[in-house]
Amino acid sequence: MLSNGEKLGAFIVPTGIGASIGGFAGDASVYARKISEKCKLIVNPNVVNAACFSGINENMFYVEGYSLDNFFKGRLNLVPSSDNKIGVVFDKSISQKVLNVHLNTINAVKTVYGINVIGYEVTDEATGVDFYKDASGASVGNVKNLSTIKSAAEKLIHSGADAIAIVCSFPEDDGEDYASGIGVDPVGGVEAIISHYISKELCVPCAHSPAFENIEISTDIVDARCSAEYITPTFLPCILIGLSQAPKLSNNKGFCIKDLDFLIMPYNSLGGIPVLEMQKLGKPIYGVCENKTVLDMTKEKLLIHCTNVKSYIDFIKMI
Repeated sequence: MLSNGEKLGAFIVPTGIGASIGGFAGDASVYARKISEKCKLIVNPNVVNAACFSGINENMFYVEGYSLDNFFKGRLNLVPSSDNKIGVVFDKSISQKVLNVHLNTINAVKTVYGINVIGYEVTDEATGVDFYKDASGASVGNVKNLSTIKSAAEKLIHSGADAIAIVCSFPEDDGEDYASGIGVDPVGGVEAIISHYISKELCVPCAHSPAFENIEISTDIVDARCSAEYITPTFLPCILIGLSQAPKLSNNKGFCIKDLDFLIMPYNSLGGIPVLEMQKLGKPIYGVCENKTVLDMTKEKLLIHCTNVKSYIDFIKMI
């Protein structure tokens, strides 16, 4: 519980594991927003990011996965913030026409939302992103040149940026299964590698948005859960909106893991650091059975003290 008496929860849907709710484009937002009506809520970007839309609201704290893990380990506190100064890193591999679309996007978001984007830097070298699925079906990948992203981000921080948005060039993928609502988001795993690295190295709020050379908007009807990503040539708006009010990261200020009242996760993805740390502290963990993933990490297999609930709506009734 926070110092003002409000409850504090965490709503996490891990990236790149094919979650049936939250594994697409902002499709967990509706539940996060309902929960946040009753308490303050930490969310990972995967929960609320939806390309040109965002499910974030003023009762949510937008925190990237590496920083989340350190928060749950008790190594990092979160300091509520608003109107963060955002710097944007663009991959040198992005063509001028695609870069122009993203610059127009920045200006649109600044105009409509008043978000404080202080500038951008293009990396000195190509980042070299590749992605694929592992044997379990989870999304993974490689980034050949992470250091060039770090160098560009450092320049922006030195210019006053509080948070870093990163846009890397990604190879094209047909995404047929994903578009049909039966597959894993193919880019989620490697996006996490990029954001985890910058969080670790620079200790600032950050998030990643992919850029594709083909900026034509699809006219195919796709699964509703991923439709936000098929009506826009850029996914940058959602991360700018989220980062604008992401909590700052601190070793001693703000609130800490001891203030957290509950964690809610898909019921079969319980093997991560947040769950294990909550278990150590004896804090409530809830697994949502309607949210299935490609993993098989259940409370029975991991001997976790977790209360399974049928649906997010059932959980909301419990709060």
